[in-house]
Amino acid sequence: MGNGKAVMRAMPDGHEPMTDASSPTVWRRYLPLAVILSGLGLFFALGGHRYVSFEVLRQHSEMLQAWVAAHMGLAMSAFFVAYAVVVTFSLPGGALMTMIGGFLFGTWIGGTIVVVAATLGASLIFLAARSAFGDLLRARAGPGLAKLEAGFRENAMSYLLVLRLVPLFPFFLVNLAPAFFGVPLRTYVVATFIGIVPGTFVYAGVGNGLDAVFAAGGEPDFTIVYEPEILVPLLALAALACLPIWYRRVIARRRPPRSN
Repeated sequence: MGNGKAVMRAMPDGHEPMTDASSPTVWRRYLPLAVILSGLGLFFALGGHRYVSFEVLRQHSEMLQAWVAAHMGLAMSAFFVAYAVVVTFSLPGGALMTMIGGFLFGTWIGGTIVVVAATLGASLIFLAARSAFGDLLRARAGPGLAKLEAGFRENAMSYLLVLRLVPLFPFFLVNLAPAFFGVPLRTYVVATFIGIVPGTFVYAGVGNGLDAVFAAGGEPDFTIVYEPEILVPLLALAALACLPIWYRRVIARRRPPRSN
């Protein structure tokens, strides 16, 4: 059609009309996710994953430090964009990138850049996934998903904080899951920003000490977040995040049933 609007066709059972799969509206809806998937495929096709390694960082560490010292503002901006791209396209190497931030800019500046860039990248992929699949899942998944969605909506902030604080699931999965359950963007952004702060500064702190690791010929400990002195405080924070959930459940159990 010449007016650029989506082509609509009526359902034979009298339901609301569906948007034709070939309409511009549908293609615009799936375009952000298609771009992200294409970028991920291109990254591996060009061999980008071979450059995301500690050994490559070791070989170019002095050159990177010299360039950052000479172009601090540009380096910080470039690193911010690069980190946001890594998260948006779900590229590998997030933990190493966080260490690089601490290595190049120090624990606090590097960690802050990572937190903001990661929140931006996670929000972009969240919006892309929600645009492409959110309505489809809610319409066709049946009452089971509807109940799960209602529970997630009720305690979205607490659930997301726990998922962000305790590294039980890959970061990109936690980025996508809330998009399928109708989590508001504001809640997602706030929970992501707060929840990734502790782990980010742990890895940035490790990165800040990479000079000593290079001098000793060793490698950084990527599993440091699972050490008891790190994991136990994270679990304690996660327990605090669960308090609103437990409180609501206790109140719901004590509340007398409604009379008919």
